[in-house]
Amino acid sequence: MPIWEPEPGETLLARTPITFATGAAMRVRGMRWFRDTERRDIQAELPGWPEGPVHVVRGGGNAAARNVVKGGLIALGVVVMGILSSQGGSVGPGASDQGSDTPTDRADEVEDFPVMWAAPGTVARTLPWQLDPGRTDAKRYTTHAIVTDRRLVIVGLPVHKGQKTIDDELLWETPRSTIAAVEPRDFKDGTDVQLVFTDGSWCRLRAQWRRRFTDYLKGPLDLMSLESLTPAQRSTARTFAATQPADAGPPVVTRNACGCYRVSVLAPSTTDSFFGISDRDTVVDAAGTELPYAQYHPEDFTS
Repeated sequence: MPIWEPEPGETLLARTPITFATGAAMRVRGMRWFRDTERRDIQAELPGWPEGPVHVVRGGGNAAARNVVKGGLIALGVVVMGILSSQGGSVGPGASDQGSDTPTDRADEVEDFPVMWAAPGTVARTLPWQLDPGRTDAKRYTTHAIVTDRRLVIVGLPVHKGQKTIDDELLWETPRSTIAAVEPRDFKDGTDVQLVFTDGSWCRLRAQWRRRFTDYLKGPLDLMSLESLTPAQRSTARTFAATQPADAGPPVVTRNACGCYRVSVLAPSTTDSFFGISDRDTVVDAAGTELPYAQYHPEDFTS
């Protein structure tokens, strides 16, 4: 199929590359498990799933040894950074600053790393195997999550370097009503999210654009119509939307905590296999003025 598009009357909110998460703690680094509520490995029970890697949690001794090595590397890094600073070098923050070295749930992030927690017959067991980095070749195939005002969709697509060709394969979808909670997980990189379904099953995913993914899935969805804006705000929003690609959807308007309004527009034709859709947005203040970037409040930024 060509680029996945919403049905008439359905609003496209976000599209981001997504996979099952991967363990970061020493005992589970590079690994993931698919569990039932008794903590048994169930990947062999999942219908239609091809055979994949079987992981074993590393023993405490190995983990301890790796921690010693890691500690030495960290100490060396501190020395190097000190030298750079003393020589006038600039050492800035990295993308990992949004992460945390403190686990939220030690049992599921340090001792074990389930990315699916599902009793028989639950929603999480229906997720597609293509989300598993251990079963797909990331250089050839990727998976994207698409969020609309009605549902969550997972599509798969070939990776085309340097090309804009998109050939989506619909893999899975579920109504928003099946999603009970969306919980960011910051350990370690700050890109993971736990998606909890109403039947108690859950999955842990890694989203390239996590905030866009989570903000629009958290309920209840509170989007503003153009008619609810003042005439000046509405005019600014329409003028901004008119400059976007012809296939762009209607402006998606949300109110930020500072009192400004974010106006976002997504166009399926701008989909990229590596990045999903980068929404084009602007911020409008209470008077209807489009703010320059330098005047954004902290609440106006997105990621």
